[in-house]
Amino acid sequence: MTNRPGTWWRRMRTLLGLCLAGMLGLPSGATAAELRAGAVAQDITPTKFPINVNGNMTNTLAKGVTDRLHARCLVLDDGKTTLALVTVDSCMVPREVMDRAKKIITERIGIPASHVLISATHTHTAPASIGLFQTDADPDYPGFLAEKIAAGVIAAHGKRIAAEIGWGVGTNADQVFNRRWFIKGELPVADPFGVVRDRVRMNPGYQNPSVTKSAGPVDPGVSVLAVRTRDGKPLAVYANYSLHYVGGVSALSADYYGMFAERLKALLNVPENDPNFVGIMSNGTSGNINNINYGAPAPMAKRPGEQARIVADSVAQTVVGVLKTMQYRSETTLAAATEEISLSVRKGSAEELQRARELIAASKTPVLQGLPAIYARETVLLDQYPDTVPMVLQAMRIGDVGITAIPCEVFVEIGLEIKAKSPLKPSFTVSLANGYNGYLPTPEHHALGGYETWRARSSYLETGASPKITAVLFRLLDQVQARRQ
Repeated sequence: MTNRPGTWWRRMRTLLGLCLAGMLGLPSGATAAELRAGAVAQDITPTKFPINVNGNMTNTLAKGVTDRLHARCLVLDDGKTTLALVTVDSCMVPREVMDRAKKIITERIGIPASHVLISATHTHTAPASIGLFQTDADPDYPGFLAEKIAAGVIAAHGKRIAAEIGWGVGTNADQVFNRRWFIKGELPVADPFGVVRDRVRMNPGYQNPSVTKSAGPVDPGVSVLAVRTRDGKPLAVYANYSLHYVGGVSALSADYYGMFAERLKALLNVPENDPNFVGIMSNGTSGNINNINYGAPAPMAKRPGEQARIVADSVAQTVVGVLKTMQYRSETTLAAATEEISLSVRKGSAEELQRARELIAASKTPVLQGLPAIYARETVLLDQYPDTVPMVLQAMRIGDVGITAIPCEVFVEIGLEIKAKSPLKPSFTVSLANGYNGYLPTPEHHALGGYETWRARSSYLETGASPKITAVLFRLLDQVQARRQ
């Protein structure tokens, strides 16, 4: 019997695919596809000044720029599935802005919203795209930001070329410290609402005699996804580290996240003005982690931005160490899954609302002074929220790597649990992703109290939110693990 043209090759391709699936540990019938990738650093620096800045209890105005802000975009395409990973130099970005960007992306290049992961870095020196404490969102910047994010992804999609990808995990314990400390004797103290309940204190100051030990662990892991061209030139690095912002800069700045990108480029000998390489640092589970070791003597004062540059260099050096031993592959498979859930909102009682209104009325200045008055305002504003709020949870698989995304400032214990129990190894979590729903402490940390648990627009989800979220994420990880064909 004579074969039709091409039949022989199709049969051979199927046989080769089955052999390759066995070598790569893929399910029977699954075939890895040749990867294409594109990356772009899209400038998102505002064009008008002064501008409101998120990240403080009172409103701060930025009048200039220390370094440019970017939406750093990576698009991966395995021939069947396309994923976009975007990290935005912003303190936090509301879901409406991210959804608007995703809608544009889907309409123009066809990537489904469920396949786009957009996260904020959490720099505290970026324009306000959301109202928080006494800072209002800039009226024009959120719309500008949505358009720029979409433009970056569209440009990265247009730059896709044949590529190779690798992954690995490094360790850097030098830059991460748990910022919550037990109060001496664990005797509770009053919170801003006048309730005596707090057993921990955030950022207590150096060698404070009223505190004893840190109230939790750290995650020193530096997760790395690296993409290069087929001839070995660096194309993009997507890293993840569980560290809050570093600070120390007054004007607009991408903080250590942006400095990491530039330092990595230098360490990899990429020309400074080469637009074809994009370094990306995403925020891991850093809700209770910062760069300050309050268990040690106070360090010497540093120049503006110096500590952020020290952190950026340290973590970039760790990433380079991972890259030196990384194995790359030109064929891999991609998958993504999302699920929307609803969680209850913590609100004040009628008595607490009355007390809050009285505190605000007693204020003699337009800008509220003191934590009781500031949190009184938050109590009144939070009462306008619905009783439940929706949030999008997401999981991605890139080859063997699992990525989960949560729209919160996630406590490190949650990230460590996901890494330990994920069916995909390695795995990591991206915080402040696909929206903003405040801090996500564990129930155990809610019981300890402290700043991250104080009811406000920065922390309002039900106390049992984290186990509900992780249960969904483990289900999504199972889904993307199974989707290998």
